[in-house]
Amino acid sequence: MFKDNLIQLRKFKRLTQEDLAEQLGVTRQAIAKWEAGETVPDLDKCKKLAEIFEVSLDDLANYEPAEFMGLGVPPKGKHIFGVVTIGEKGQIVIPAKARKTFHLSTGDQLIVLGDETQGLALAKSEDFLRLADLVRKEMDYSSKS
Repeated sequence: MFKDNLIQLRKFKRLTQEDLAEQLGVTRQAIAKWEAGETVPDLDKCKKLAEIFEVSLDDLANYEPAEFMGLGVPPKGKHIFGVVTIGEKGQIVIPAKARKTFHLSTGDQLIVLGDETQGLALAKSEDFLRLADLVRKEMDYSSKS
């Protein structure tokens, strides 16, 4: 996983092994060995790699793309949780990892937002309503000025 993610991320950033080696203060041969799976970098180098590629350290080391999607490591804070199927009544099951990441529990209410050009989005209703209230208050304040 690590070696594949390293290769994919380096190529995505259009860096040569030499470019990456220079940024890390290692030799090109060290990068080649990491990419071949012969050795792995120490933790400090892994942290620096995650910073360079703007991904989480966990994703750098462990991310396994779903075979049917063929997508690489997502940027830090971005997630690909998988595919869900819409049931007869329009229901979907949110993957467990997504529920854990976003602290969703049974009984939580979500608001469904849509943009015909960008798709659907889900947000916790309490968070969305709090944001909408802040925007409304700012608009009220601006119109009085």
